[in-house]
Amino acid sequence: MEPAELREPRKPGRGAQTAAAPCWEETKTFYENLAPKKKPKSPKPQNAVTIAVSSRALFRMDEEQRIYAEQGVEEYVRYQLEHENEPFSPGPAFPFVKALEAVNRRLRELYPDSEDIFDIVLVTNNHAQVGVRLINSINHYDLCIERFCMTGGNSPICYLKAYHTNLYLSADAEKVREAIDEGIAAATIFSPSRDVAVSQSQLRVAFDGDAVLFSDESERIVKAHGLDRFFEHEKAHENKPLAQGPLKGFLEALGRLQKKFYSKGLRLECPIRTYLVTARSAASSGARALKTLRSWGLETDEALFLAGAPKGPLLEKIRPHIFFDDQMFHVAGAQEMGTVAAHVPYGVAQAPQQTAPMKQAPAAQ
Repeated sequence: MEPAELREPRKPGRGAQTAAAPCWEETKTFYENLAPKKKPKSPKPQNAVTIAVSSRALFRMDEEQRIYAEQGVEEYVRYQLEHENEPFSPGPAFPFVKALEAVNRRLRELYPDSEDIFDIVLVTNNHAQVGVRLINSINHYDLCIERFCMTGGNSPICYLKAYHTNLYLSADAEKVREAIDEGIAAATIFSPSRDVAVSQSQLRVAFDGDAVLFSDESERIVKAHGLDRFFEHEKAHENKPLAQGPLKGFLEALGRLQKKFYSKGLRLECPIRTYLVTARSAASSGARALKTLRSWGLETDEALFLAGAPKGPLLEKIRPHIFFDDQMFHVAGAQEMGTVAAHVPYGVAQAPQQTAPMKQAPAAQ
């Protein structure tokens, strides 16, 4: 008998290959789903739009603040350690931060290697030991906040420029004023009087104009000479751009990110929408505001000229994640309608003046 002829192993047919491939893909997907989800890598601060938030802006800390005020720092720290596995409740800046992260997810889908995204930094004068509870709370809500600055009772404002901060939000008005004095865009954030649902898929930011996006040049004329002189001045200077206000740079950063969506043909589906909500009247003084934005290469998606009417009802329809204004009267009006409002302490409206008490808004805790 002759030895059997040696043959090459028969290759599997095309049908066998297609049958095996789905099996492998299903197995791979199964094990990938078992693995813990990794949080996205933080961008370099100089490349990102950095939003610094205080712990009391991000979370509600009413009871903790009461203990600190009544019993001192040692009891405060002890209480935090005893409750460090209990997450804080969301504070006024929480929906805003969630909306920032939703924008980041869209940007990473379109530009996987880009660091031109939002970077949220927790900046607080809390004791470092309180950091464990803050970390636990951030992980509980699946927030992507990797950078912390805890200064143990000292002011954190000196660190904001090192973080390349584009916007600082705090519940502490004194620290916000300190940041504004340092040339940093900042605002004191307040909780709304009632909860109103906001968009989960689109970041909405509303700005006042004078002393927020623009300088307080025009407000000074109103204070000193009245509305008639103001209208004359604005008409005469219609083609002269206003000087920039403290939040012009933040609007500029939002516009830069919006253009990343526009370049992909997604202008109508852009997850960032901006609003100008101003007490100016359109016919008498609106043109200068719009031409100023144009001269900067900026725009807002919507412009609402209210001619002195209350802003709250319009904001209730917009439902922004945050609204910036330099006058506490408008901040309080926004709060009453369920809007998270932030006070920008800049310009002539901050000078002591009234004979009647100002309508105050309760601070966020």
